[in-house]
Amino acid sequence: MDFREFGLDEAMINALNKEKIIKANEVQQAVFESDENKDLIVQSETGSGKTLAYLLPIYKKLVPIEKGMQALILVPTHELAMQVKRQVQSLSKNSGYPIQAAAIVGDVNISRQIESLKEKPQIVIGTTGRIIELIKKRKITAHTIRTIVIDEADKMLDKNNIDGVKAVLKCCMRDTKIVMFSASMSNEAIQEGQKILKDPLIIQLASNKKTSIPTNIKHIYFVVERRDKLEMLRKLASSMKPEKAMIFVNKQSDIEELTQKLQYHHYNAECIHGANIKKDRKKVIDDFKNNRLQYLIATDIAARGLHFEGVSAIYHISIPENQNDYLHRAGRTGRNQEQGLSVLIVTKQELVLINKYKKEFGIEIEPYQIYKGKIVACNKAKLL
Repeated sequence: MDFREFGLDEAMINALNKEKIIKANEVQQAVFESDENKDLIVQSETGSGKTLAYLLPIYKKLVPIEKGMQALILVPTHELAMQVKRQVQSLSKNSGYPIQAAAIVGDVNISRQIESLKEKPQIVIGTTGRIIELIKKRKITAHTIRTIVIDEADKMLDKNNIDGVKAVLKCCMRDTKIVMFSASMSNEAIQEGQKILKDPLIIQLASNKKTSIPTNIKHIYFVVERRDKLEMLRKLASSMKPEKAMIFVNKQSDIEELTQKLQYHHYNAECIHGANIKKDRKKVIDDFKNNRLQYLIATDIAARGLHFEGVSAIYHISIPENQNDYLHRAGRTGRNQEQGLSVLIVTKQELVLINKYKKEFGIEIEPYQIYKGKIVACNKAKLL
């Protein structure tokens, strides 16, 4: 549907057109058509446009424009905060609206963040720990916040993050609108959200109301001994020659070793994980985003929310035990309806996880092998 039908003005429509966004997609339409006074819990598959689904209604509320904090977006990682901030900056630049955003995250110089808040940005994006710290210092005026977004809500509502979320919400006014967005929402997460929100409207757009993976992503796997996983990765990379690919590893302790080995074999590869210095992570992400880096090796820190254009393949050296982690990883490819490929390199013992993903998401994950130097589909029965 045309964005004009939802009350967006020509300046914002022109801004969207500059990003080649012409019509509202399913999740954006569903959010706009909901009661604007209702709290929301929104589940929609990866790459479906959730960030704009919550940003556009915020922009609509901010016009006419006033200085001061009016929207707060809670995210689980520094990288996602920066990505959302870049989207805000893009909308503001292309529309001509002087709407500003500040990214407020931990492990970053707090003095600089306080200086950025003195500019009275309308939108504050950040992680709960640092947000609470600055609310207590009275640098964030929680009572002026009219909308709170909880992005990657299933992650934000888990046992490691929910106390921080509740602490932030407690500081805000009771009539503040709260919306939650994620590609994966378990029944437990929805129930937790219902306790926090005020009679929320639940919008589930995934296939059959279940968490789903876009159908334009092909899934294949190769069975090897554990010690041969890296060698298989090298063979696949050499044969497939992806323009841009991500490689996922579960353990932080393994990621540096894998990166060094790939670099030794002259692969254009770098890594990000939780222990990276923030400025190093930013450089690696910028290099990958701007096609100066072919392979980005990551722990699951990069699987949630981060949007990279043109990722043609995802390689899984380590296999996630949680099926929703697989959904978020696989969703880094096949964006904007392009064809994507998810490649799992597994041991025989890990085949049980393959079957788990197939059952949960209703997808085919096909067995392949390298035969006489070529990648070919193989007889499933032989592998199992």
